[in-house]
Amino acid sequence: MSKPIPKLSGAKPETGHYDEYQVNQPKFLMRVRQECGDVGEYNLMGQPHVLMSGPDAQEAWCRAPDEVLGQSAAYKGMVPVFGKDVLFDTPLERLKQQLKIQVDALRYQNMKAYAQVIADEVRDFTNKWGESGELDMVDEFVRLTLYTSTSCLLGVEFRRDMTDEFSALYRDLEHAVIAIAFIDPYLPLPEFAARDKARARLGEMVEEIVAKRRASDKEYTDALHTFMTATYTDGSTMSPHEITGLLIATMFAGHHTSSGTATWTLVEFLRNPQFMEEVKQELAAVFAEGGEVSHHAMRGMPKMEAFIREVLRVHPPLSTLIRVVEQDFAYKDFVIPKGYRVVMSPGVAHKIAEVFPEPEKFDMHRPEPEHLFAWMAFGGGRHKCAGNAFAILQLKAIFATLLLDFDFELSHSKDSYVDDHSGMTVKPLAPMTVRYKRKTK
Repeated sequence: MSKPIPKLSGAKPETGHYDEYQVNQPKFLMRVRQECGDVGEYNLMGQPHVLMSGPDAQEAWCRAPDEVLGQSAAYKGMVPVFGKDVLFDTPLERLKQQLKIQVDALRYQNMKAYAQVIADEVRDFTNKWGESGELDMVDEFVRLTLYTSTSCLLGVEFRRDMTDEFSALYRDLEHAVIAIAFIDPYLPLPEFAARDKARARLGEMVEEIVAKRRASDKEYTDALHTFMTATYTDGSTMSPHEITGLLIATMFAGHHTSSGTATWTLVEFLRNPQFMEEVKQELAAVFAEGGEVSHHAMRGMPKMEAFIREVLRVHPPLSTLIRVVEQDFAYKDFVIPKGYRVVMSPGVAHKIAEVFPEPEKFDMHRPEPEHLFAWMAFGGGRHKCAGNAFAILQLKAIFATLLLDFDFELSHSKDSYVDDHSGMTVKPLAPMTVRYKRKTK
C-alpha cells in the first residue's frame, strides 16, 4: 500500500501556492523540500505538482520513460513559440526523431568550427568598447550570446546580414515565455499577440535563407544545414516551418540560458580573484605560443570548465524542469497519480547540504558528487539538454577571448550582484555593472 504524498502548507483556496511560487521559485521549492522531504506536493492554480528532489529522486525522474512521464503536456506554453507540429506538438515518435535531429545539429563535427566563430564574434563585438569603460554586462551578454548562437546555428553569412529586426523578433518570443503561458498560451494578451507575429516573420526569414542555400553550391557545416538535410524514418525531410521551429528551440536552449550564465561567470571571476588567477594561468599556458581560440584549445582548459560548472551549480538558469504523469508513477513508497505534474529543480538539487557541503560557497575545486544525478544544470538521462556541450564550449570560447583581451573589475560591492527570480528562468538582476580596460599587446 502506498504512502500519502506529503503536502506543503499554506495553499490558498483559489490559487493554491501560485502567489508564493511567482515571487521566488527556487526559494519556494526549497521550502517544499524542507517541509516535505524528497517528495512533496504543492498546488498551482488548482493543478497538483510534486517536487522530486535529492539524487535518488532526481534519477527516478530522469530515467522514467516518456510513456510514464511526458514532456509535451508540460510544455504546451512553448508550442506557439516553436510552432505547430514541432517538438511538443508532435506524437511521441515524431518528437523523438526531431530531438535526435537537434542532437545531430550540435554534433562534434559541427562543434569543431564553432570555437573560432565565437571568438571572432567576441572580438567584433568588443571592438566598439574602446580602450576602457563601464558596462551593464547583463545587456552586453544578452546581445553577444545572441550573435554567437546565431553565427553557429544559422551561419556566419546570416549573422553578418542580421538586422535589428531579428533581435527584436527573438525578444518578442522570449517575452512570451511567462508562467501563464503554461496554463493557457492562447489568452488574448499583448505578449502572445507579439509572439505570434514574431514567429510568423521568423518563419519567412528562415524560409528565405533555406531557399538561397538550396539554390547555392556552397557547403555548410552548421545547424541549419543539418536541419535542411535531415530525414525522418519515413524518408521525408523537414519543411521550412519545422526547420524554423527547431532552430528557435535550439537557440532558446543555448541563448536563453547562456547569457545569464555568462554574466554570472564574469561576476564570479571578479568575486573570486584567486580562482580567476588560476584560470588566467591556464590560458597563458594554452596560448603561450599564440594560436587560435580553437576547439582543440578549448579541450585543454579543465580549470575554465570546472569554474563554469561551479557557476552553473550556484546559479542554475532553470529553476524547474517539468513532466506530466501519463501513467501512475511509483517512486519508493509513493504513487504519483496520472495527471499530476512532476518537477525536478536544479536550484534545489544544487543547494542540498548533504550532497554539496556549504552549498552557498563558491568553490571551483569542489569535488564531483558521487551520484550521477546530483549536479543537474542540464537535466539528465534521456532528455539531458542537447545543447549542453555547445553551452560549455560557447562560454569557454567567450571567456578565453575576454580574459586574454581585457582586465575587469566590479563597479559595486560584490554582494550587490544578485539573481532575478521573477521570470520562468533565473537571471542576473540588471544592471550588473563592470569596469573594463583593454590589455596592451
